[in-house]
Order: sequence, then C-alpha cells, then structure tokens
Amino acid sequence: MIQEYLNSIEKFVVVGDRVLIKPRDMETHTRSGLVLPASVKEKEEIQSGYIVKTGPGYPIPNTDIEETWKGSTDTKYIGMQAIEGDLAIFLKKQAYEIEFENEKYLIVPHAAILLLIRDEQTT
Repeated sequence: MIQEYLNSIEKFVVVGDRVLIKPRDMETHTRSGLVLPASVKEKEEIQSGYIVKTGPGYPIPNTDIEETWKGSTDTKYIGMQAIEGDLAIFLKKQAYEIEFENEKYLIVPHAAILLLIRDEQTT
C-alpha cells in the first residue's frame, strides 16, 4: 500500500509555508576555466533550484466563528509568492534534503527564499 503512494512525486503534498525544490547543479568551472572542487559547493550559503510543488501558505486563524469552543474545519491561508516552475534563490542552511527515486529534492520554508525568477509575469 505504501508503494502506491510513493509512485510519483505528483502525489506529494507540501505542508504549510514550505516549497519542494529540485536543486540546480552549480557550475563546476569558473569563467576563466578553473575547476572548482566539491568542497566549494558545500561552503556556499546560497543555492538555487526550481520549485516543483508549493504548500498552501501561512495558516491564519478563522475569526468568523462566534463561539471559539465550536471549532472550525475551514482553514484559511495567506498565499505565497512562489509558484511551480519558478527559479528560487534561497538560504541553503534552512533547507532539508530528501531523496526520492535517486533524485535529490529540498524542502525549504518560504521565508528562506531570497529571490524568485519567473519566465512570465502572472497577475
């Protein structure tokens, strides 16, 4: 049964204000042609990658309830700027690495994203 859920990354549900990122490979050569060792990649504080999935956003309390003891099943969220397909520049130290089908992915909180690069502007 578990194997059915792990067949595709499309079935992943990202929670809250997090995004799932496919990291972009860093350049291994400088502009002048020098080869950079792997230790240089590890010391980088900023990384980039493409957003694969996003969570619903920041949960906010529901203020429409007259009596707080009743509770509510309607959760409201403040949306995020990141959308699928964006190139994200983010802080590496706040990312959590996972591996799925021999591919590395990073789970990053939206607050750790410094810059988004989008092909076309959506309104």
